[in-house]
Amino acid sequence: MSILSAIPVVGAIIERGLGIIDQLVEDKDQAAKLKAEFQLQAMQADYSAINAEIQAQAQIVAAEAQGQSWLQRNWRPVLMLVIVAIVANNYIIYPYLELFGVKATPLELPERMWSLMQIGVGGYVVGRSAEKVAEVFKK
Repeated sequence: MSILSAIPVVGAIIERGLGIIDQLVEDKDQAAKLKAEFQLQAMQADYSAINAEIQAQAQIVAAEAQGQSWLQRNWRPVLMLVIVAIVANNYIIYPYLELFGVKATPLELPERMWSLMQIGVGGYVVGRSAEKVAEVFKK
């Protein structure tokens, strides 16, 4: 169904609503139409909420990019570089140091930081692609 149904409370409410339609409407075709309309309304509400959140996040990133401070403009790329440095240490530098007998310690990279890096890199790739597509449409 929708992302809203992935939230246990909201999903339960939607399922109850669909169950109530089944109980109150005897005509199966009419019940199916009402259930489809109910699900459509839930998905539209879900889409509106997600779209509003994405727009708010985009405004925050745009405001940061136009900020006066170097740190304000660059903290996200710096964070990505730190995470990439940890990954490079753990998968490139550390194995070679161990191979040559140098005592080294791998750096811990929590799962959430790994996910953050994937989102950051993915967002950068998507953002650059969108910029290129926008340039094509402007012409």
